Amino acid sequence: MNKMDMVIRNGMVVSGADVSATDIGISDGKIAQLGGELEGTSEIDATGMLVLPGGVDAHVHLTLPPGMDGAPKWVDDFHSGSAAAAAGGITTLGNMSFLMPGEGPLAALERESDLAAELSIADFFLHPVLTHGSPEILDEIPKLLESGCNTIKFFMSFPTFDDNVEFYLQATRVAGEHDMVTLIHCEDYPLIEEATRALVAQGRDAIQNYPASRPILSELVATQRAIAFAEATGAPVYVVHLSSDRAMAACVEAQSRGVPILVETRPLYLHLTAELFDAPDAGKYVGQPPLRYASDVDALWAAIQQGTLHTVCTDHAPWGLADKLDPSHTIEDVRPGTENLQVMLPLLYSEGVRTGRISLARFVEVTSTNVAKIFGLYPRKGALLPGSDADIVIFDPELRRTISNDMLKSNADYSVFEGWDVTGWPVTTIRRGEVIFDADEVVATPGSGQLLQRGPTNLI
Repeated sequence: MNKMDMVIRNGMVVSGADVSATDIGISDGKIAQLGGELEGTSEIDATGMLVLPGGVDAHVHLTLPPGMDGAPKWVDDFHSGSAAAAAGGITTLGNMSFLMPGEGPLAALERESDLAAELSIADFFLHPVLTHGSPEILDEIPKLLESGCNTIKFFMSFPTFDDNVEFYLQATRVAGEHDMVTLIHCEDYPLIEEATRALVAQGRDAIQNYPASRPILSELVATQRAIAFAEATGAPVYVVHLSSDRAMAACVEAQSRGVPILVETRPLYLHLTAELFDAPDAGKYVGQPPLRYASDVDALWAAIQQGTLHTVCTDHAPWGLADKLDPSHTIEDVRPGTENLQVMLPLLYSEGVRTGRISLARFVEVTSTNVAKIFGLYPRKGALLPGSDADIVIFDPELRRTISNDMLKSNADYSVFEGWDVTGWPVTTIRRGEVIFDADEVVATPGSGQLLQRGPTNLI
């Protein structure tokens, strides 16, 4: 019997729809054996624990876009952000990497991968965000997959989108022709501008009116356009952080006709509602899109259970609390983004699996397996199979903790979930066979994460 580097014993291993008492043997950073006789140089007793594949969060912001290199700015980088991820059971991160003026996507990937390689604890991949269009960028898109990147992203909410819509449509087409997926932020800029102008004219420019400045209609119209892009080109489109029942219904209808539409949501829209904007600290909750309503929350949970909503990711982009609550800010000048990385999995388990809203298998799918498949990483990531990377979370389903600022590994000095009682937390996180979080401490060194080479997208 060959001696393994590590053996995890006595846990309940969650793999697909199966949950079984299975020991796991790890060698050379890979899962070497499931079950049978195992001996390890080190051993972990996972009695009473769930053993899950490491979380894959495909939507984080740990580098700054153009124009944000002065203060104030987001407070996390790849070191602090991936420390929060490790404490939250997430072993792989997908960062939104904005092109600088005049820069192409290949150069952006090289620049940002160098930054991440110095700092990251989690393994990582990058999404080039197309902030401007040119024939040269279109020519580069086929080369992205050759370099291990299977995504592009753009924002329909940017004021320049409609002026460049033909470029973005062709970028989507070219990406699809080369087995890549296009990520789209779906909010309609003209409708947002119309709503905002009307509110300002009425003297209602306070942050408390922020949800009305980015109405559900703006998300619905943009989502319908994204669906049209996918239907016209045949290219897969991934709608990031969808927030509303109406936009979700449009995606479900398109999916029923075979349109390749993939859908992501994030914790803000599963756990919080727009009534929080009635509070004096409303600025804490600003995201894009805004918080919605109880009926939207229910629709998103139902879509996860039904399999029409494919992933839950964080869109982690935290500011300091003082910057979020800057009293000079109005609906025309907001700072969107919150801390989510450490609490996403615990909240989804506590509010979803424990309440019966979603199954344990679906929980693993939307936080790991589906994400790995869409972004060309499966079965290296997102699976507990022989040959997969040994990215493993030992998760205590009965551990109850109250979310508080002092528990955060992020540089954020607040959580929108402060005071929430949550049952079910990671106790040990393993990345490629190395323990990176244990006993409430991040124990890995910055720069130990790796840039991942991705293959073609695998539709769910």
